[in-house]
Amino acid sequence: MATSPRVEFSLEELAALPHVVIVGGGFAGLAAARKLANKPVRVTVIDRHNFHTFLPLLYQVATAGLEPADVAYPIRTIFGHAKNIRVRHARVSGVDQRRDVVVLDDGDEIAYDHLVVATGVTASFFDIPGASSYSMPLYSLADARRLRNRLLRAIEDADVAQTHSPVALNFVVVGGGPTGVETAGALSELIDIAIKRDGLRLDASQVRILLVDLAPRLLTAFPESASRYAKKTLEKMGVDVACGRSVVEVEEHAIRFADGERLETTAVIWAGGITARGTLSDELVGPRGPGGRALVGADLRLVDSANVWSIGDTAAIPDAHDAFYPQLAPVAIQSGAHCAEQILRVLSGQATTDFHYRDRGIMATIGRRAAVAKLAHGGVIRGSAGWLAWLALHLWYLVGFRNRLRVMINWTWRYFDWPSGPRLIVADAETAE
Repeated sequence: MATSPRVEFSLEELAALPHVVIVGGGFAGLAAARKLANKPVRVTVIDRHNFHTFLPLLYQVATAGLEPADVAYPIRTIFGHAKNIRVRHARVSGVDQRRDVVVLDDGDEIAYDHLVVATGVTASFFDIPGASSYSMPLYSLADARRLRNRLLRAIEDADVAQTHSPVALNFVVVGGGPTGVETAGALSELIDIAIKRDGLRLDASQVRILLVDLAPRLLTAFPESASRYAKKTLEKMGVDVACGRSVVEVEEHAIRFADGERLETTAVIWAGGITARGTLSDELVGPRGPGGRALVGADLRLVDSANVWSIGDTAAIPDAHDAFYPQLAPVAIQSGAHCAEQILRVLSGQATTDFHYRDRGIMATIGRRAAVAKLAHGGVIRGSAGWLAWLALHLWYLVGFRNRLRVMINWTWRYFDWPSGPRLIVADAETAE
């Protein structure tokens, strides 16, 4: 994660350097920019936020385990030492690949010699009626804050209503991948601590957390033993797991399943999948891969393009088995670094090299002291050992010393006890971007 030693450029020297524009300040975009820091190129990083978000921990913000500031870090601060990197807080409305310019929402145009598209993806609702309107995705810091408000408000309202009659709280998490599993487990712990530590008069028997997925088992990217462990652990925590069940409609306060059941809900949390459709990547000229991802060659250049690159979740990166690499943070980080290296090779007149992902395994946490980790060579770690491995990996990738320290203290405290976390209802979250 380290950058190159500081190099001084005069204004005249900077203006004469080839211009690399990176759209997106996520894992992939930051990795590319880090690799280009203090190199003989002029770099502009454009993002609609002025901060980088550590997406794997959004569910902890949503369930009041962490504060929003714990998982976000100013992009300018990351590159303050690099004189060849400029950060632009703006929205990109389009790309004119014929003129080699990026068009911003305010009408400004930024010319580039090389363009790196790292805008990430968004929630996929699979054209299910009402899902985009009434369910709550979890793919941005604003999403996490809105969901936390909804959950905490529901608990507060139920506490008031409990004085008159028992109140049913039905939370439905759609999606049995890591995000869905982690959110369901954290939500169960949030309800538990609200009753035990906050003195809320909730009837635990009236609270139901349902995790539903169309797949036949949870965590399909993991071995079956990990799936069984996750299901068993969640059920011990009071989560109902329903695999092989599909959602056909989401209403404002209810959800409908293919088997005909209609369940009234307090909140529907959507972790059902992601797509590049509707993002900037969707507007690029060229063929598409799965989920609307931009199809790139082995060197990460857009097919049929000499100077447009796509990396991270937004790119369909071919592997050695006629398939595509998964949309994971490590793939994004490695592809970002590789892309930057290839741009430098092109600018120096060298041939590009193919991208090869170094698989170090995948992980998912289920709850306090419970996680599963699939190692690169097939072994599976679970329980407290898996949880500690998960903590160490996420601390390693988390940006900013302050954030690492705060999160480490929070998790250490959580290991030995379950503290009274930041269960704050912040009014402006409902109108946040």
